[in-house]
Amino acid sequence: MTDETCQWQGWREATERALYGPGGFYLRPEGPAGHFRTSVHASPLFAAAVARLLGEVAEELGTTEIALVDVGAGRGELLTGVLAATDAGAGAATDAGAGAATDAGAGNAAGGLPGALTVRAYAVERAARPAGLDPRIEWSDRPPRGVRGLLFANEWLDNVPVDVAEVDAEGTARYVEVRADGTERLAGPVSGADAEWLARWWPLREPGTRAEIGRPRDEAWAAAVACLAEGRAVAVDYAHVRAARPPFGSLTGFRAGREVPPVPDGDRDLTAHVALDACAEAVGAASAGWPAAGLVTQREALRALGVSGGRPPLSLASTDPAGYVRALSSAGEAAELTAPGGLGDFLWLTQRVPAATG
Repeated sequence: MTDETCQWQGWREATERALYGPGGFYLRPEGPAGHFRTSVHASPLFAAAVARLLGEVAEELGTTEIALVDVGAGRGELLTGVLAATDAGAGAATDAGAGAATDAGAGNAAGGLPGALTVRAYAVERAARPAGLDPRIEWSDRPPRGVRGLLFANEWLDNVPVDVAEVDAEGTARYVEVRADGTERLAGPVSGADAEWLARWWPLREPGTRAEIGRPRDEAWAAAVACLAEGRAVAVDYAHVRAARPPFGSLTGFRAGREVPPVPDGDRDLTAHVALDACAEAVGAASAGWPAAGLVTQREALRALGVSGGRPPLSLASTDPAGYVRALSSAGEAAELTAPGGLGDFLWLTQRVPAATG
């Protein structure tokens, strides 16, 4: 074994090195899409729904110039899709205004795609800017501060590294250390702010039970939300709440489309579900007087934005066969995005950020 392989580290440190260190998994040219599909990759309907959400936020703010901040942007796929959707909405509005709406334009209008928006698109990602990306997208490793609009974090928090705790035979919660080959051992007792977080959000009692200590994610989410001057912040992720934590944690790995053991070797994604209820309270504790955060499933959130898995009427097959095939394909994609037991079970955490007063 090499010295690196033999080195014991807490899971937070080991994950940071494996995902974001030199040659780390998330810095590779192929990006996340080379190994797994998110909702963004599953269907353009997802980006169109985010575009509608952006339009709602713009209307709330009373503006047509709005920021969209994509935290954990991958290779810019979501922003590219949202810009395409807003461009299509603007085109449909122009056609309709000229009295020459095409079938496609009418469909876009019916779908509620926003038109006449000027979008300032910000991609927040630790990897380098990909070649050929839309020049309207600004690329940075940190969110812009003081913007008005929508901050959207799709499957970002699950990749914020966290430590892992396990209860030993005597009932003491201890940090879990790991080597680069995946071998684990129990280390010192969990203490300080981490112990307080476990007691509040994920109490451990039985020997062998485990938890991911989500405090760094709370802090990361609160810092991201604080970048908004006004608007909405939305986090979408694999998640759980206090009443239904997994008894042995959820840390796992993904590589080439398959779930694999969580080994911090830089060769695979390392992910764990997010305690989104704790993230929500972390923001609320720092922002007295703000509206309460909302927590709903992706199925509920997307249906509210016009995405449902309903099949088109069979009569359309006779009157417009090509349109029926398109509608059927769209319904299939919508069904995947909202499916129970799959993407539809993701949780959406929404925090409204009011303008500062005084």
